[in-house]
Amino acid sequence: MAGKDIIAMSQKELRRVSIISKVIDKVITQMEASKILELSTRQIRRITKRVLKEGDKGIIHRSRGRPSSIAFPESTKERVIKLCKTRYEGFNPTFASEKLFEIDKIRISRETLRGWFKEKNVPYTTRKKRPHRTWRERRHHFGQMEQVDGSHHDWF
Repeated sequence: MAGKDIIAMSQKELRRVSIISKVIDKVITQMEASKILELSTRQIRRITKRVLKEGDKGIIHRSRGRPSSIAFPESTKERVIKLCKTRYEGFNPTFASEKLFEIDKIRISRETLRGWFKEKNVPYTTRKKRPHRTWRERRHHFGQMEQVDGSHHDWF
């Protein structure tokens, strides 16, 4: 297969490959490489060993491209979105997550739900902002304030 030789790497990984290849060719020491890459010498030894064994793809993290171990399954995500579009229509993420737990026994954080709402363009209500109170006009002289009293008779 022709696609086997292509490896997608970030700039950081490309830099690592070049430095590690210099370590393998004994152009620079492991100590120098650790200072350049800001890693420990033990990490340099580990990466060097892996590059010697696997080639340039040894630099790349092995879990790249795999789904997260704590991610929700796609089926659960679709079920939650469907419920939020029908039964819990118009609920904000916090209230929807509470109701999903109470009624449907699906525990999901409000922030995860907020992200899913954004991703799937699910409309929800937000709290209305109160208008900021207006400041009174400053008085021209220090200590000048109107005396306000709630009594009905004249004091003076």
